[in-house]
Amino acid sequence: MDRTVLVTGAGRGIGHASAEHLARSGWQVFAGVRDEVAAKDLAASSPRITPVELDIIVAEQVAALDAVLPPRLDAVVNNAGVAVGGPVETVPLEQVRHQFEVNVVGQLAVTRAVLPRLRESRGRVVFVSSVNGRVSIPMSAVYNASKFALEALADSLRVELRPWGVRVVLIEPGCIDTDPWRGMMGLLDEVADGMSPEHRELYAAHLAGQRTLCQRLQQQTKPAATVAAAIERALTARRPPSRRLVGSDARSLAAMKTLLPARALDAVWARGLLAGGDRGR
Repeated sequence: MDRTVLVTGAGRGIGHASAEHLARSGWQVFAGVRDEVAAKDLAASSPRITPVELDIIVAEQVAALDAVLPPRLDAVVNNAGVAVGGPVETVPLEQVRHQFEVNVVGQLAVTRAVLPRLRESRGRVVFVSSVNGRVSIPMSAVYNASKFALEALADSLRVELRPWGVRVVLIEPGCIDTDPWRGMMGLLDEVADGMSPEHRELYAAHLAGQRTLCQRLQQQTKPAATVAAAIERALTARRPPSRRLVGSDARSLAAMKTLLPARALDAVWARGLLAGGDRGR
C-alpha cells in the first residue's frame, strides 16, 4: 500500500520540492496549492501527485480536506507560510495578525483536520519551521515570533499525541534558495517604502545593514531539495528527531544561541546590523 502525505504550500519553494521528492520516493502526495497554474504544474510532474485547493487560512477549504483525502493518511507536512519583515515599531498590526494567522493558526487548523486519520495510521506531523524558531534576529521579529510560537505548539503536541504513536517533528532550515530569498532586495525595498519618512530616517542604518547582510546570505543559500530530503527522513526514520536543523548556517546560528550569553549575542547582531552606529551599552 502506498504511503500517503498531505503537503501544504506546495505551489512553490520548499513545498513544491518536497511534493516532487516524496512522489519520486514512492509516496502518494496530496499537494495543497492556491492557484491553478501550480496545480497543473504539479499534476504534470508526477502521477503520484494530486493537487488540492488549499489556502490554510480559509476555513471552508480546510474543512473540505475530509472529503478530498483518502481514508488513510500517513503524514502531514505543514509547510505553508509567509514572512513579514521590518522593525517591530513599524510593522503594521494587520501584517502581524496575518503572519500569525498563516504561520501558526493555519498550520494548527490543518493539523487538527487530519489528526483523526493520523491517529488511525500512527502517522507523522511535520512542521517546517526555521532556525529563527530558535534564534530571533533583528528586523524580522514578527516572523521569528511566529516560528517561536509554532515550535511551542509542536513541543506540546508531540507529548499530547504520544499515546497514539503520532510523531511530531520540527524542520528548521537556514537560508534556502526559494523565491523570497531570490527577491529579498525587492522585499526590503517594500519594507522601506511602507515606512513613514520619520521611521526611514530613524532606521536608515538598520535598513542599510540588513541589505548588506542579506546580500551575503544570498550567496550561502542551500537548494530547497536539501529541506525536502530532511522532510523525507523525518517521515521515514524509525526514531525521528524532535528537531532537525538544515544547513550549516542554521547549525551555526543555533550553536551561537547555545554558547553565547544574551548580551554577547546582542552585540553580534548590533555589529552586523548597525555597521558602526550606536550599538548600545
